[in-house]
Amino acid sequence: MYFDELALSDEVLDALWDMHFDECTPVQEKAIPVILDGHDVIACAQTGTGKTAAYILPLLTNLAFDDHDPDKLNAIIMAPTRELAQQIDQQMEGFGFYVPFSSVAIYGGKDNGAWGTQVTGLQRGADIVIATPGRLLSQMNIYNIDFSGVKYFILDEADRMLDMGFYDDIMTIVRKLPKNRQTIMFSATMPENIRRMAKAIMHDPVEVQIAVSRPPETIKQMHEFVDEGEKPAKVQAMLEGKDLKKVIVFAGKKQKVKDLTRTLRAIHIDAHAMHSDLEQHERDQVMLDFRNGKIDVLVATDVVARGIDVTDVPLVINYDVPHDPEDYVHRIGRTARAENSGEAMTLVSPDDIRYWKRIERFLSLASNPSPLASKASESSTHSGKGYSGGSRHSSRNQGGHPHRSKGRGRVGHHSKPKPRSANN
Repeated sequence: MYFDELALSDEVLDALWDMHFDECTPVQEKAIPVILDGHDVIACAQTGTGKTAAYILPLLTNLAFDDHDPDKLNAIIMAPTRELAQQIDQQMEGFGFYVPFSSVAIYGGKDNGAWGTQVTGLQRGADIVIATPGRLLSQMNIYNIDFSGVKYFILDEADRMLDMGFYDDIMTIVRKLPKNRQTIMFSATMPENIRRMAKAIMHDPVEVQIAVSRPPETIKQMHEFVDEGEKPAKVQAMLEGKDLKKVIVFAGKKQKVKDLTRTLRAIHIDAHAMHSDLEQHERDQVMLDFRNGKIDVLVATDVVARGIDVTDVPLVINYDVPHDPEDYVHRIGRTARAENSGEAMTLVSPDDIRYWKRIERFLSLASNPSPLASKASESSTHSGKGYSGGSRHSSRNQGGHPHRSKGRGRVGHHSKPKPRSANN
């Protein structure tokens, strides 16, 4: 299905045209119509399937057509981490280029200027608030925030928020919202605690299920059994002397991240660390440099496993096996995004075997020899053609709408855009 077949506003369609987004992903095709119809929605879709656009596009359209108070907060989007909140805010700028709605991102950090901007946005009634639960609750505890105009409440990566202990914070925020609202929940998994929360805060939700907890088929998955002490040399062998850019290496603990980063830099591999000990401005700069190709290898804890939109990562290395199969899915989901293919290699030490077996059972992986294995080991591999964009162009006029006074920075027009799908 193509976006111009949906009942999206002209302004939203013009922004999609400018951004070369033509064809819907499966989750967008299923979720956007029911969200436009005003139903509460609980959608199960993993990162990389286009879920952010699946709720932003109908939200912007509903705001354009529905009656709402322009001087009050109208929509709240909750995200588990500041990184995901920033990503949503960036996508809001693109998709909302032609619409006259304001948004503010509310997340933690030590930037005093950001706190002031957040307070101003909340008190002056930004149309859309994108927030982490803890930060929004902190603002609520200090300032009198008027939530009486909120008509849309969206939770992204709801399972992650519950895993991080945000249930009480979310319920405190929900109690401040009008009961007559549309609630939309996106989650990579649908465990019982998610269903309990949905029952508590939603009314007769429509369920949308897309590829539940399965990595994209465009990821070639491999693993190798190694001793713990061999792992640094294995990573070095995979990276040294190869023209690899934008590789992510995940380690389970921040001390391992620091140690491995030093090891790689000592052999002149351009590696940078990403972990919770970094200041927010340092994390932002590392991610900006990584996106722009100024950093070859990002060594990270799971702080970046979810919610980071880097579309051209060719290889993900699991230095440690994650204990939770869902974390494995989200880690390797950093590659093979936006219709690209990619590879994921997992190093399995004796202490990791029980966790790896759990992942194998969860995903029912097939075993094939690993081209990188130097011992008698097995490698699990999936490969195939993923969901692709269409071949036709949008039928809409190329000119689009003129720039609105309350719109955002210009994305730019193109005479003949290449069709793409709006993956997040």
